Amino acid sequence: MAINLQKGQRINLEKNTGAKLTDFCVGVNWGAIETSGGFLGFGKKIIDVDLDLSCILIDENKRICDHIYSPLYREDFLQRLGLPKGKLLTNDGALRHSGDDLAGDKGGDDGLDNEIISVDLARLNGNVTQIFFFLNNVGREDFSMIPYAKIRMYEGTPTRVNEVFASYNVSAEPQYANKRAMIMGKLYKKDGAWKFNAIGDPTEDASLAQTIDRIVKSYI
Repeated sequence: MAINLQKGQRINLEKNTGAKLTDFCVGVNWGAIETSGGFLGFGKKIIDVDLDLSCILIDENKRICDHIYSPLYREDFLQRLGLPKGKLLTNDGALRHSGDDLAGDKGGDDGLDNEIISVDLARLNGNVTQIFFFLNNVGREDFSMIPYAKIRMYEGTPTRVNEVFASYNVSAEPQYANKRAMIMGKLYKKDGAWKFNAIGDPTEDASLAQTIDRIVKSYI
């Protein structure tokens, strides 16, 4: 049975069988905003929602050693923010992003996550001790306006969910109203074993750089 994560909860990456969870996906699911069309549905409006799932990898010296975020961010924009070019694969190939979803589900939840980062801890560079996952909204909608926004960890692929290990329902939490970014959680290595901390802290960050700066200054 999947774990329903609570903010601040820490869990071991261990399944009911006792086996370690080493190859899994971290996914975010959400829908486009659909306004009522009134009588007979006339005037119905659909607003695309562009959330960005990203992560940074931290080494044993508490420095950023790698990253994943959308390559659709303009390079000149990133340079002004002091950030390197976006990419979908870590240098060691251990983490891979499924690609940038610019709209969200239309017509209801399709059961699949819109953006996924696949994780293979066995391939991870040995100097990595922490991996932070975070979410930014490119638009102006806050999380309370976004349908069925939720985060989960599962075994499978970006197009197939085999078994959900843990999930966190963002849209059900009142603290995310008026917030457009969130530090979701971190994988961290302790005594040679990987664990997960569901941080779940909402922020008012307007850019990717602000969220990364916040993580470096306050969470490492």
